Amino acid sequence: MEVTEVQKITQNVIAEASKVVIAGEAVVEKLLVALLAGGHVLLEDRPGSGKTTLAKTFARLLDVEQKRVQFTLDLMPSDITGLNVYSQKDGEFHLVKGPVFTNVLLADEINRATPRTQASLLEAMEEKQVTIDGETLPLAEPFLVVATENPIETTGTYPLPEAQVDRFMMKLSMGQLDTQAKLHVMETFMGEHPLLSLKPVCTAEQIAQMREVARKVTVHPCIREYIVQIVEETGKNQGVMTEVSTRAMLALVRASQCYAAMQGRTYVIPDDVKLLAPCVLAHRLLTYGSTKDNNERMQEIIATVEVPVEDWKQ
Repeated sequence: MEVTEVQKITQNVIAEASKVVIAGEAVVEKLLVALLAGGHVLLEDRPGSGKTTLAKTFARLLDVEQKRVQFTLDLMPSDITGLNVYSQKDGEFHLVKGPVFTNVLLADEINRATPRTQASLLEAMEEKQVTIDGETLPLAEPFLVVATENPIETTGTYPLPEAQVDRFMMKLSMGQLDTQAKLHVMETFMGEHPLLSLKPVCTAEQIAQMREVARKVTVHPCIREYIVQIVEETGKNQGVMTEVSTRAMLALVRASQCYAAMQGRTYVIPDDVKLLAPCVLAHRLLTYGSTKDNNERMQEIIATVEVPVEDWKQ
């Protein structure tokens, strides 16, 4: 597979998704970046903004298995990972796999579950495996967690710990619709739900091939230094406790490679990094004594780093 094919397939996914997710092409594009980079996505926005619809639309366009879990206060870790159940018929224990054994897992309102239940996803998200009663089981490929949460409804919720937030490659928001987009939404959803008419346009085999292409995308040494400088600058910004993790730095590199491949390029340019850095790094900033938005802070950090001008194609 060539980068031109990667570009064509991803454009088809975005075009089909736009039939349901109005004015959400940029968010779908970043979801594809996370999928190809092997990461996970946290969708945070107000109630009723279309987070769940976006996640279900994205999963439906991929010819892979998908499962949905509604996170609630009484949800247990075994409800996600699975457990061994004793059978009186043969006198043995049999593994009943949980919904985490899938390709795309929609974790709806993830912050409504207890920290213990939230933690049951940590091993799956980072190591692509699950340990049940001492037995380690690999997860399917591709494996993508799309989690949603509401930032304004805090009653009965448990904020995600920093360790789990850091495991999400990106944190995205649906954004505010303008007047024309709202009218389009109204027209689209007045009849039959458009999600029902969607057909898969991308297979698991194609995803694996696109990942292989993305891994070969060139990242010039000057681009690597540019990414490192941005990461180091996060720790120097006033109000930030410490710079973002090494995991965050690697996530930004991989995301940039995937985005470049989706644009039909075999090399990363600074604009790729500048576009993706806020959604990859902003939610990882540990701040104190400030009401400034992390995305705004991240834009300020990027503006302080000199953009490389070397020939990135080499």
